[in-house]
Amino acid sequence: MNIHDFMAAYKRVWEGQDKHGFAALFTPDGAYHNTPFQVQRGPAELAGYWARIELQRDISLTYRVLSRSETGGIAQWRVSYQVASEKLFDIWAASTGTGLPSRAPGDPLPRLILDGMLTAEFAPGGLCQTARIWWHSTVDIERSGG
Repeated sequence: MNIHDFMAAYKRVWEGQDKHGFAALFTPDGAYHNTPFQVQRGPAELAGYWARIELQRDISLTYRVLSRSETGGIAQWRVSYQVASEKLFDIWAASTGTGLPSRAPGDPLPRLILDGMLTAEFAPGGLCQTARIWWHSTVDIERSGG
């Protein structure tokens, strides 16, 4: 696998809400750093973390590979999705550090945009050994009606 293959698969598993497909992109001891301070290792933790995508709807991901080497690469990615549960809204609100959108109880849940970077290192067998992401999120004002 190379960064182009990895990003195509990353898009497929995110848009397809495939937590086991996500975990299968990694070596058995592979690590996914979803923030600089959190890491998931191994299939159970990877799939467990990725299960939060089941709380998203109407997912659309685009990406652009910025750099490629024999053992890794860097890509810019952007995903938008409709938050489909209060639980996901709470997860997002607790992790962004950017404040909450104005929202009264019972108001529709927002559509979010995450804009990020990803670095990946691949093992000799082709699976991802380590992926690190950095991202920023915002409410999609145009599609959230806010």
